[in-house]
Amino acid sequence: MRVFLTIGMIVVPRLALACPVCFGESDSPMASAAKLGVLFMLVVTVGVLGAFASFFIHLMRRAKLAADAADPVERAELGAEP
Repeated sequence: MRVFLTIGMIVVPRLALACPVCFGESDSPMASAAKLGVLFMLVVTVGVLGAFASFFIHLMRRAKLAADAADPVERAELGAEP
């Protein structure tokens, strides 16, 4: 596989050049698309982390509600104050 890649770079050196973002043409459509792609990935990552955090906040609230609604006998058995 490496041999074919090396031969490809030697035969067609234009393909081995950097993309327009790295090569210096920062106002090209490819550069804009790359920037939007990075922004989209950041938004998705923040959304997933936010959903993960909100799920655990939800679990903590539910646990607190369940503990508050427990029978007084159960609370006494657990050693909690009424």
